[in-house]
Formats: sequence, C-alpha cells, structure tokens
Amino acid sequence: MVATQAHPDAPNETVTLTHTAALARLGYALSDETRARVLLMLREAPGSPSDMADALGVSRQVMSNQLACLRGCGLVEAVPEGRRTWYRLADPHLAPALSELVKLVVVVDPSCCDDEGCGCS
Repeated sequence: MVATQAHPDAPNETVTLTHTAALARLGYALSDETRARVLLMLREAPGSPSDMADALGVSRQVMSNQLACLRGCGLVEAVPEGRRTWYRLADPHLAPALSELVKLVVVVDPSCCDDEGCGCS
C-alpha cells in the first residue's frame, strides 16, 4: 500500500513513500560532514576518488567508504574511464538542490541546547 499526500504548493503532484525514502537517504548522506563535502564538490564537476581524498584531506580508504555510502544512497554514480573511475551526481536535479540547501541559514540559540537536550520552543 502506498500512501500519498497532495503537496499544497503543487496540487498535481503527490508525495509518495518513495519521495520520503529519497529524502531520508539525502538526509543520511548529509549527516556526515565528509559526505556532504563530497556532494558539494561533485555539484561543480565529476571527481576521482584520489583527487577528492587529497582535496578534502582524508585517506583514500575513508573516501572509498564515503563514496560507497553515497552510491548506496543512489546519490552518486561511478563512471569508469580507462584505468580511472570518476564519480558524479546521479541526478542532474541534485546540484541545484544542494545549492539551494547551502543558501538556507539555520540559527540555533546556543543557550537553548546543551548536553541534556534542547529546551527551545
């Protein structure tokens, strides 16, 4: 059974569990700083694992693990070219979406959240 809900700003679109799963995968990918940095790099141009690892200052093993995660989430794809493999964003809509997310500013009052949790309302 697929639950759908009409989107209020786009009455002809429905939001399905597939949409929800895709957003959850994106959220999971963005929850790690290295993965977020990789996605932001790839919105500019495809990259090789070794070049991205060097640019981000992480080991090649860390980069390999993060790229495997991003592939598993369906956000990046590997493109073999000779002896090298390049990575790029799997969907052309992802680059502008990431650019829009970067524009968002979330302000959190540091006095409202501590190790005990958040008391903001």
